[in-house]
Amino acid sequence: MMKRVLIFSLAYYPRFVGGAEVAIKEITDRVPPEEIEFHMVTLRFDSTLPRHSKEGNVFVHRVGFGRRGASVASTHHPLVYIDKILFVPLAALAALRLHLQQHFDAWWAMMSYMVFPIALLRIIGVRLPYVLTLEEGDPFEYVYGRSHIRLFTPLLQWGFRHASVIHAESTFLGSWAREWGFQGPLEVIPNGMDAERFKQVPKPDLLEGVRTKIGKKEGETWFIHTGRLVHKNALDVVIRALPFLPEQVHIFMLGDGPDKSTLSNLADKLSVSSRVHFHAYVPLEEVPTYLKVCDIFIRPSRSEGMGNSFIEAMAAGLPVIGTQEGGIADFLFDAKRNPDKETTGWAVDTNSPEQIAVAVKEILSDSAQTARVTTVAKKLVFENYDWNRIARKMKELFARVFESK
Repeated sequence: MMKRVLIFSLAYYPRFVGGAEVAIKEITDRVPPEEIEFHMVTLRFDSTLPRHSKEGNVFVHRVGFGRRGASVASTHHPLVYIDKILFVPLAALAALRLHLQQHFDAWWAMMSYMVFPIALLRIIGVRLPYVLTLEEGDPFEYVYGRSHIRLFTPLLQWGFRHASVIHAESTFLGSWAREWGFQGPLEVIPNGMDAERFKQVPKPDLLEGVRTKIGKKEGETWFIHTGRLVHKNALDVVIRALPFLPEQVHIFMLGDGPDKSTLSNLADKLSVSSRVHFHAYVPLEEVPTYLKVCDIFIRPSRSEGMGNSFIEAMAAGLPVIGTQEGGIADFLFDAKRNPDKETTGWAVDTNSPEQIAVAVKEILSDSAQTARVTTVAKKLVFENYDWNRIARKMKELFARVFESK
């Protein structure tokens, strides 16, 4: 018998995409709709987006007023911020209306704050089993320590404790559940990558076309970063590393975010703007080609829940430079810092452009070692982080939740 699940997510496709949104889409696309029908309540950031649409296997219902033309980079606009504040009651009302029509079997809260509308629903007597997924990328203190969040700490804690199961994308985030007093079943299921997509070898003319499009010249070494341009991803540290490296080393940022102008100004200040390249998001199916055109993936994160982009870069066969903050430590193992494990990348301290320069020089100077490391990393992610494998685990998790109803 088909089950129905309502997802609470602040953002979603087609325009507002980060790791959490990718995870929802990749998982729901792999669950047969005759087994589970997914609906979602999300914020209508952009007023030009329809109130209702279907994105993949998810029926999306948008609430809020939105701002015409809003993008990932403009989500801090005052009007958008007001919408974010109103999201909780609007989402609870929308969920109640939808539940009366669809008769859901479970809720799914994507990230901590999404337990707020569920808590409101439980207060008025609408009590369904629910999964809470922890995908936060910011530090614990930032997520829960801000004054306007501390006011609602009892409600948030209550929402954690009443979850049927908490799903964390990393060991690091799993510890947050226990810190909030959750004593129930805890599942650590990481995000993944599309193995079939990364197994495909792009045709030479396609690679050359992308190389020409982005302006990469022969003899140059390009870092690539895929994802949001935000403080936690520490792209400013990458730009600060460029003066320590040869002039043929560039950074290519595939994504968008509120820090774009700040990063551009920093590049100008350090006289490296000709070596710093920005590019808007591209469809997911095109990401592997952009990765394979470049040479080294980099994200010296200040914090990270897990980091889908690292996994994708490893699947593409790129050497990876990153910190071991948060969930990255589950898969990025460094020869010096993790002598008991097979090396999968190059780890650096946070806020250390000098260490980035050292790692780059090591990668470029020892091609045999680099090939060994990338081979081990690729094997690791194909064996453990395939979205098909992740989706099966999530379907099993929901089956247990349905049984608890």
